[in-house]
Amino acid sequence: MSDIEIRDDREAGRLEAFAGEEVVGHIEYFVLETPARALVPVHTIVEPEHEGQGIAGSLARELYAIAGREGVVVAPLCPYVVKWAARHPDEAPAADPELLKSAVQWLKAHPGRF
Repeated sequence: MSDIEIRDDREAGRLEAFAGEEVVGHIEYFVLETPARALVPVHTIVEPEHEGQGIAGSLARELYAIAGREGVVVAPLCPYVVKWAARHPDEAPAADPELLKSAVQWLKAHPGRF
C-alpha cells in the first residue's frame, strides 16, 4: 500500500483512506457517550479495485490509534474490525461487553444512521 492518507471526518462519522483525492476506503463509525465514551465502528468498506492492498487493516489500526490518543476505547460492531482486533490484541484492547451492548442499543435506537 503506497501513498494512502487516512483522514478522520468526525462530523460525518467516517475514517477515510485517500489515494490522492480519491476515497478508496472508509470505516463508518459513531461516538458513544454513555455509559462511557467510545468509538464504535459499524462498517468497513474498501472500493473493489483497491481490495487486497491492506487498506481496511490500516483503517482499523488508525481507528484504534485515534482512540488511544483520545483516551477512549473502541467498541467494534463491524465484523471486519472485530476480526482485525482479534488478530491484533496488542493494538486493539478488548471492549467491555456492557459497552458493546450499549453500542448495539444505540444503533437500534438510530436505525437511519447506518
